[in-house]
Amino acid sequence: MGYAGRMTGHGFRGITLTLLHEQGPPHEHIELYLVHQERNQVSASYNHAMNLQPRAQMMRAWSNYLDA
Repeated sequence: MGYAGRMTGHGFRGITLTLLHEQGPPHEHIELYLVHQERNQVSASYNHAMNLQPRAQMMRAWSNYLDA
C-alpha cells in the first residue's frame, strides 16, 4: 500500500478507533468492530451479545465519513 516504515496495521486501527469515538457510538460497539476481547473474564464468559443493529448503524456512519 506504500506505507512501509510510516504506518502499521495497528496504526490504522488506532486512527479508526479514535475517529469512531469522535462520532459517538458506544465504546463496546467499537471494540467489537475492532475484534477486541472483553478484559473482564466474567463478562466475557456470560455476555455473548453481538449488538448487530447498532453496530450496523455505526458502520453506515463510518462509511459515510470515509466517503465524505
